[in-house]
Amino acid sequence: MKIAIPKEQRPDEARVAASPETVKKLINLGFEVAVESGAGVRAAIPDEAYEKAGAKIAADATVAFGGADVVAKVRRPLPGETKGLKSGALVICILDPFRAGDELDPLAKSGVTAFAMDLIPRITRAQSMDVLSSQSNLAGYKAVLDAASVYGSAFPQMMTAAGTVPPAKVLVMGAGVAGLQAIATAKRLGAIVSATDVRPASKEQVQSLGGKFVAVEDEEFKQAETAGGYAKEMSEEYKKKQAALIAETIAKMDIVVTTALIPGRPAPKLITREMVESMKPGSVIVDLAVETGGNCELSQPGKVVDHNGVKIVGHLNVPSRLAADASALYARNIYNFIELLVDKESKQLKVNWEDKIVADTCIIRDGKVVHPALAPKEAEPAQEPAPEPENTDNSSDGQGG
Repeated sequence: MKIAIPKEQRPDEARVAASPETVKKLINLGFEVAVESGAGVRAAIPDEAYEKAGAKIAADATVAFGGADVVAKVRRPLPGETKGLKSGALVICILDPFRAGDELDPLAKSGVTAFAMDLIPRITRAQSMDVLSSQSNLAGYKAVLDAASVYGSAFPQMMTAAGTVPPAKVLVMGAGVAGLQAIATAKRLGAIVSATDVRPASKEQVQSLGGKFVAVEDEEFKQAETAGGYAKEMSEEYKKKQAALIAETIAKMDIVVTTALIPGRPAPKLITREMVESMKPGSVIVDLAVETGGNCELSQPGKVVDHNGVKIVGHLNVPSRLAADASALYARNIYNFIELLVDKESKQLKVNWEDKIVADTCIIRDGKVVHPALAPKEAEPAQEPAPEPENTDNSSDGQGG
């Protein structure tokens, strides 16, 4: 078995899909490992470290891909990268399939089978493969540091002979993995932290970290979580009530970190222009959802916007800004997933298509898009019209329409 670890081609991507630690494990699993030269440089992993772990260094991606049975990447291959892929190879990466647009087509045409690490199901057995959790954890931490870097005051309360510096007031919107880490980091820096989320289970988690929970806790709130642990889309009525409470809260805050995402949908707009304008000059908003439309109406991807003295931070690919740790965690996620695909006795690839983890993450199989949410719908065969009944009326059959 051969596995290739190419250098990421997107300019904002500094992560790499393997570490020296996981290279050793992959070799023990039965793989010959080829790492493209320079693949780990931006994550502080030189070629020599991979060589020492037992990998071969390939001069370029074409050499790395050539003959590879498995290609492990961080991000979805660009159309130009698909040319070196072997038909029948397994491609494993953060595929982001719902925003892939035309980039899925050349990947499918290359004849590969592609797995999306960002669709790992949230079940106990898959926790060690959960890329969204491992990367979001770092993103939540970095978001608070990004806020601190542009905030013109201190986070903790400081008592000096010249007077007292009050603590910063921080609101975290969305108490998932990123949000909880943001709460913990802001608390460690000495801020007074509040947090909001539409999932009832998040209240206890927020409070356990020392944060104050802010939400409209009505009946709809009690039902606002999917079986997979994600937030549900809320009704317009609830959104209005929650927005009023958040508007009142935001006006008192120094820093707001937004982390709210809905899988496969644009990020919900949580902070309006009016809310931004209610904040005092010097305040900071960090929008971690900026790549999927943003939680703040005024955030811009890849920019720090200054609106009436309020800075709105919209950095792209935040986990990549902590490339060394993000790569180490991602590499372990990848290895744990690949382990599912290998027969340890024969040391050969053996994909179990009945495994929920495998089935849920497979986007392309043998060159065809097969994921239910993305596969092209087959036309239903034409049916002959049913004969008219003798007595007809206009009553509904209960099926709608």
